[in-house]
Amino acid sequence: MRATIERTLLYRSLTHVHRVVERRNTVPILSNVLLRAEGETLTLKATDLDLEIVETVPARVERPGATTVSAHMLHDIVRKLPEGADVGLDTQNDATMALASGRSRFSLQILPEADFPDITVGTMSHGFTLPAKDLRYLIERTQFAISTEETRYYLNGIYLHTVEGSDGTVLRAVATDGHRLARAEIPAPAGAAGMPGIIVPRKTVGEIQRLLEEPDATVRVDLSEAKIRIELGAVVLTSKLIDGTFPDYGRVIPQHNDKAMRVDKAEFAAAVDRVSTISSERGRAVKMALGEGRLTLTVINPDSGTATEELGVEYDSDPLDIGFNARYLLDIAGQLETDTAVFRLADPGSPTLVQDAGEGRTLYVLMPMRV
Repeated sequence: MRATIERTLLYRSLTHVHRVVERRNTVPILSNVLLRAEGETLTLKATDLDLEIVETVPARVERPGATTVSAHMLHDIVRKLPEGADVGLDTQNDATMALASGRSRFSLQILPEADFPDITVGTMSHGFTLPAKDLRYLIERTQFAISTEETRYYLNGIYLHTVEGSDGTVLRAVATDGHRLARAEIPAPAGAAGMPGIIVPRKTVGEIQRLLEEPDATVRVDLSEAKIRIELGAVVLTSKLIDGTFPDYGRVIPQHNDKAMRVDKAEFAAAVDRVSTISSERGRAVKMALGEGRLTLTVINPDSGTATEELGVEYDSDPLDIGFNARYLLDIAGQLETDTAVFRLADPGSPTLVQDAGEGRTLYVLMPMRV
């Protein structure tokens, strides 16, 4: 194989694909990126056996061929080359690849293309296209609530499915870690109706989000009960899905919380951030004391002291004291789209519903803490 490619194109592509590769691998070939030069293109592929990213970029190919080389090593080398430089890649034997750019010369160990694994895609039962900004919206509004507890593996991703609503079919994303739940939805694109409910793994969600850099781009999504494939320009991402059953999240969304508090989102977030400064890492509870027209936030840390702050709010129900994790409150406040946050509460031991003012496309459920 012998090919020449512009450094910026190669670096951008390596940035997309090398993130899939784990830093530590017991299988040497999984540390490598596959490079295939043919026609007028260079194709790069990386995989961890669960997730695969392929990208094709223009190149001047003098001798077609393919090989594999350390993904992180190649990325680091290209990152340090000067802007606008050309990068020459040349495999003259089965053991090394020569990389030349300007006055820089590298000889890198390679492994044969035949050893590189391939994720068999199989038949995709459903497919649709949608704007990149819509898919990014679903991810950004729910990603923070994905569970990191490996024993509850079925919560380690975003549950993507369609639902029949009053205004037609919607494509809905849900994530929960058992302490909080995030739900976002958009009108379902043509072709999505009837799709199986799928759980997209946390790592895959992060890689998809990084690819959605251009909001005006169009994304092609194909999926089955076992895999999902995302096509965006010259990039194709294929991933296995989590093989599990997502819980019936509708049962934890409160329907009859009769106490409503409306508060300025920015003021509320700033106040929570201030009082939580003295909280301990283990106990980040913030007590919210609600009375008519006011909210008092209190944090008590036996090792540091206490902090209180009072806010003016819209609230005319019975007084209520309830506690929440400060980090969770700030996470949710950061996702709301309007200037006003609406809390719908029941009692100190029941889940609270948090939404934007008006008809928002998102809702959040937060479990209380003892304070």
